[in-house]
Amino acid sequence: MKAIILSAGQGGRLLPLTETLPKCLLSIGNKTILAHQIESLNQCGISEITVVTGFAAGAVETALRELSAATQAPNCVFNPFFNVADNLASCWMARHVMTGDFVLLNGDTVFEPAVCETLLRAPTAPVCLAIDHKSEYDSDDMKVRLAGTKLLEVGKSIEPQNIDGESIGMMRFIGDGPAHFVQILDQVMRTPNSLNWWYLKAIGILAERDLVQTQSIEGQRWGEVDFLQDLENVRQLFVDGG
Repeated sequence: MKAIILSAGQGGRLLPLTETLPKCLLSIGNKTILAHQIESLNQCGISEITVVTGFAAGAVETALRELSAATQAPNCVFNPFFNVADNLASCWMARHVMTGDFVLLNGDTVFEPAVCETLLRAPTAPVCLAIDHKSEYDSDDMKVRLAGTKLLEVGKSIEPQNIDGESIGMMRFIGDGPAHFVQILDQVMRTPNSLNWWYLKAIGILAERDLVQTQSIEGQRWGEVDFLQDLENVRQLFVDGG
């Protein structure tokens, strides 16, 4: 099992903290977001890691070298479109790495190892999306609509009555899942609006083909860092809260 971390963005909604420092290098206690992610992946037995860089790529590469003194150094893939494209392009830049089973995660999702372990143990499916549940969802949540555990739809604009959870920004690809994903990435990147789309556009297409299942990680610790309040919440969850 490999892992691909999408860390090309600056994190403009976290300015001024991200004026020169990419979001993935913001601190959670005495570790960066990226260090937390790599440590949790390593604890799940995943050591072959690729990080897609973009904004302040040199700083990320330096941080990775410092982290990897005693472990296998992550590979880096540079996304030159980071300033004009969303994360679909970052996935497309890393498609050559998607040659076997892998976990894909956003560079701003902080999680305890149990989250990844639960996803890895999920029932066999080409693609499996980790989801959580809560009482209310805001406009920025990446919501999901399900039929049982099967993904029907993923996006921010799902009607409230159809929301069955939210994507946490982590998914597993096994068997022929990686090949299906790469094929859709290539197709979508050839469309006029490709630079404006998230990679979940491709996941939505795979869901329409009945290839995507979901795995709940409800009750386990994780947090996504998009806004300053998110950063404080995650710090409380992983530092103050243990």
